[in-house]
Amino acid sequence: MLRFMPVGDSMTIGSAGEHTWRHRLWRHLCATYDGPFTLVGPRETLYDKAADAPTSYEYAEPAFPRAHLAGWGEGWIHMAPLIADAVRESRADVLLVSLGLIDLGFYTNAEQTAKNVEEFVNRARTADPRIHMVLLPVIPNVRAQEDAEFGTEVALFNELLAKAVADLDEPRSPLLLTSVPPSYDIHRDTYDGTHPNASGEHKIAAAFADAMYQGWGLCEEYDAESA
Repeated sequence: MLRFMPVGDSMTIGSAGEHTWRHRLWRHLCATYDGPFTLVGPRETLYDKAADAPTSYEYAEPAFPRAHLAGWGEGWIHMAPLIADAVRESRADVLLVSLGLIDLGFYTNAEQTAKNVEEFVNRARTADPRIHMVLLPVIPNVRAQEDAEFGTEVALFNELLAKAVADLDEPRSPLLLTSVPPSYDIHRDTYDGTHPNASGEHKIAAAFADAMYQGWGLCEEYDAESA
């Protein structure tokens, strides 16, 4: 049984009524991965905007393994202290990580955020020295487009993330860096300039699936454009 743990912020937890990219990737794996697998993690809920809390189970399609480690407003700085216990308790094999926008927007600059990436990786490996990780760069949002200083921080962090992946990669615990979905357009693929709509969910799922296919030969490439 191959265990995937989605780790992320508001783009990963999703909000009430959404499918989430977690669901889109699960459906793709069901169709293309030849072996048993599941999604794992200590949390299951969506974010309820009305309650301002992660208390909703109102998935657009709830019949899938909904487990994850994601939180609205949480970043590398929040997940690094949690990841060892989450890996140990869930026996995760592969971490699918989408973090960084919240860190850069509210908590840490690019260099500090990169240090938290390293802490996250090291702590995950204390729980499982053979843990595999797939990391998504920060997808620039509307703020990055309108605020030049913030956009520069996002670009710098993505450069530092690529360097961290190269430096921290090792044969027994490999790291993969996905590409930012090349056709991702915040005006078409989000509902508010940041959070993915249905097409955005497919494109984020495709980024993870394509990286695993190209890097490890796992599953198949994901045709997000026709999904």
